[in-house]
Amino acid sequence: MSKSLKRVEEALRAAGVASDVVEMADGTRTAEDAARAAGCGVDQIAKSIIFRAEAKGDAVLFITAGGNQVDTAKASTLAGAALGKADADLIRAQTGFAIGGVAPVGHLSPIRAWFDPRLLDFDLVYAAAGTPHHIFAIAPQRLLELSGAILADFTR
Repeated sequence: MSKSLKRVEEALRAAGVASDVVEMADGTRTAEDAARAAGCGVDQIAKSIIFRAEAKGDAVLFITAGGNQVDTAKASTLAGAALGKADADLIRAQTGFAIGGVAPVGHLSPIRAWFDPRLLDFDLVYAAAGTPHHIFAIAPQRLLELSGAILADFTR
């Protein structure tokens, strides 16, 4: 088992979340792939989008519905800094995850995060579990709480 996957499972267990992590044979690198694999709508996929806050150089997280796109102007306002592309090294160093498998929980270091209200329209959402091949199901309100994210409008 990968260290990343184990960290996500431990974070869920420590929070008392009874959610089985499921391995997807075809991978879940995109929201569409994950929705197909989970048998749900694309907006039920909780994407973890990471940007680099230019002022400090740290990573910031936007958890959004699979069909939505982050509006960088809105996101920059929320983050209080211009946002740029986060490279694989920054993402790995701060979260402990590789691109394509960034989970909304179980990060190596604390991360500032925001949460798309669209996800709250569902009873259940699915998120990456630390690898491009694993997902877990969770009630969106519980995911909001566990992620420590702030509910905000940042999509277009």
